Amino acid sequence: GLGLMDGDLMTINMGPNHPATHGVLRLKCQTDGEIISGITPVIGYLHRCFEKHSENVTYEQVIPYVDRCDYLSSMTMDFGYVVAVEKLMNIEVPDKVEYIRVVMAELQRIASHLLALGVYGMDMGAFTPMLYMLKERERILDLFELTCGARLLYNYMWVGGLSHDLPKGFVEMTYQFLDQFEPKIDEYDNVLSNNKIFVERTADIGVLPPDVAVNYGVTGPNLRASGVKWDLRKNETYSIYDRFDFEVPVGEGMKGTIGDCWDRYYVRMIEIRESVKIVRQALAKMPKDGDVHKAVPKKIRPPKGSIYSRTESSRGDLGYYIISDGTPTPSRVKMRSPSFASLSAISEISEGWMMSDMISVLGSLDIVLGEIDR
Repeated sequence: GLGLMDGDLMTINMGPNHPATHGVLRLKCQTDGEIISGITPVIGYLHRCFEKHSENVTYEQVIPYVDRCDYLSSMTMDFGYVVAVEKLMNIEVPDKVEYIRVVMAELQRIASHLLALGVYGMDMGAFTPMLYMLKERERILDLFELTCGARLLYNYMWVGGLSHDLPKGFVEMTYQFLDQFEPKIDEYDNVLSNNKIFVERTADIGVLPPDVAVNYGVTGPNLRASGVKWDLRKNETYSIYDRFDFEVPVGEGMKGTIGDCWDRYYVRMIEIRESVKIVRQALAKMPKDGDVHKAVPKKIRPPKGSIYSRTESSRGDLGYYIISDGTPTPSRVKMRSPSFASLSAISEISEGWMMSDMISVLGSLDIVLGEIDR
C-alpha cells in the first residue's frame, strides 16, 4: 500500500461532511501530492444503536428501525427483515401480499437508483440529470404516500402481511407512471452515458476486479459491474421472484475496463429498465382478492432458534441474522450491510488515482451511511 511512492506523504481529511446523500463520512486520505496512496474511512457519525435497540423492542417494532438504516431504500430493508422473521416462524403469506411486496420493492429500487444516478451526475459536475431524476423519483414517492401515508420511511411491510392494502386507482396510476417514465429512461441514458466529460471522469477509473470484489464481500450493482452475474433474486430466489422474467445486467466495459466507475453507473441504469419490467409483470398477474392482514399473527413470538436470511436490496446482499429466545423481543438482530462491504473496498480501488478521481469512486459505490453505521 503506502510504499508506492517516495517523498513525504500528507494526510488530507475529507469530511466529516454530508456530501449530498451519501451520509456523514470522513475519509483520511494519504496522498503524495495529488496521488492517493491509501484511504482510511472513518465511520460512526450516524450510529444510532439499531442492533441494541432491537433487543429492547418487539419484533414488529424493529421494522421502523430497519426503515431508517438504508433510508433511500426503506421498502427493501423492510422486505429483508419480514422475510427473515417469516422464515423463523414458518409463516406462509398470501399471494396477493407477495405481489404487492415485489411491486413496492422494485419501485423502491427504481427510486433508489434514480437518486444514485442523479447524485452521481452531480458529483461529476452535471447538475441537470439530478433535477430530472428527482422529478421521476417524486412520482414514485407519491405512489408510496398514497398507499401508506409516508414518503421516505414506510413501516409498510409487516410480518405476515402489509400495513395497508393498495388504495383505489393505484394500479392505473402505476401503469400511467411507467408509460410516462419508460421513454424518459432513454433520455437520461443519453444525457450522461455518452457525455464526453462524464465518460472521461468515469471510464477506466477506479477499476474493481471481480476477484477483489468477491474477496471484499462487495455485492449488488457494484459486484455485477465487475462482471459477476450474482443477484439473490435469481441465485437464491425468495418471495415470488422466480415467477418473473428479467435479466441480471453485468458490466461489459463498454467505455473502458470492466468494473470501472462507468460500469457501476451503467449497471444501475439498466437495472431501472429491468425493475420496470418486473413491476409490469407483477401488476398484470396480481390477484384481485385477498386480505393483506390475513397471515399477520396476533402476537409475534417466534420459537427458540436463529435464522440468517438474505435478500437483494438496492445496494446488494442484505442479510439479517436473528436470534429468538422464545419471547416477543428478539435476543439479537444483526444486519449484514451491503454498503459496508462496498465502502471497505474504497482504498483498494482508489490507490494510485488522483483526489478528484476518488470522488468518482465514492459516488459510483452508491453507499448510504445510515446502513453502514446503523
